[in-house]
Amino acid sequence: PVRLFAPPLHEFLPHAGPALTRLCRQLAKDLRATTSVVQERLEALREANPMMGLRGCRLGVVHPEISEMQSTAVFEAAAVCIKEGIKVHPEIMIPLVGVADELDQQAAVVRKAAEKVQARTGIKIPYKIGTMIEVPRGALTAGKLAKTAEFFSFGSNDLTQMTFGVSRDDAQAKFLTYYREHGLLPSDPFETIDEEGVGELIKVAIQRGRATRPDIDLGVCGEHGGDPTSVAFFHKVGLNYVSCSPLRVVVARLAAAQAACKVK
Repeated sequence: PVRLFAPPLHEFLPHAGPALTRLCRQLAKDLRATTSVVQERLEALREANPMMGLRGCRLGVVHPEISEMQSTAVFEAAAVCIKEGIKVHPEIMIPLVGVADELDQQAAVVRKAAEKVQARTGIKIPYKIGTMIEVPRGALTAGKLAKTAEFFSFGSNDLTQMTFGVSRDDAQAKFLTYYREHGLLPSDPFETIDEEGVGELIKVAIQRGRATRPDIDLGVCGEHGGDPTSVAFFHKVGLNYVSCSPLRVVVARLAAAQAACKVK
């Protein structure tokens, strides 16, 4: 799956120093504006809690041209591949969905982009639209989301953050080690899936999603995808695949094979 923009916009910009100064000057020149106007606009992108702010599908809802740009690029690349005889099946993944209307609005943008590229190139492009389950509300309303989504990918990092109500970076730096050493948590929930809380949300989403769309594809995307204990849990609850960083692929494949053997 190809995920649309998930990080906050400010992460794509320099925060200070010469790089920011050069960017402001270049943008002011390109936009025929003053550097002060550009600086004010860039400053307006900053948020008090960016990981829970204007990011993911929310960014695409407010600025649909961003989602359209990304989707168009994916479909144009797919058209080139198909023309060259390469089989491709793009899967557009809409992140951070918590409300069905968010998914429907973004899905409409993606379909429109596909229609435009197909009309322009004369090439039929097979594709799917799905969503990442990263927000607890998205997990609980998975039945509604599955009316539009052809696949779910559980974003376990964000789902853990939002279920625990903590910042991953801050928690790991400030108190998770203390919690583990003093028995408050059996493990770091960002390394091994929290089966009682986050895992329960995943099970609920699977059940409700499949009740609406029995053939829905289900997977997980996040560091948990490379953790053997987590992979065993994902296999047990019925996920079809795991996605993880390249360094963890070998471990993930071995863990998936072991989990399948235990079931047999």
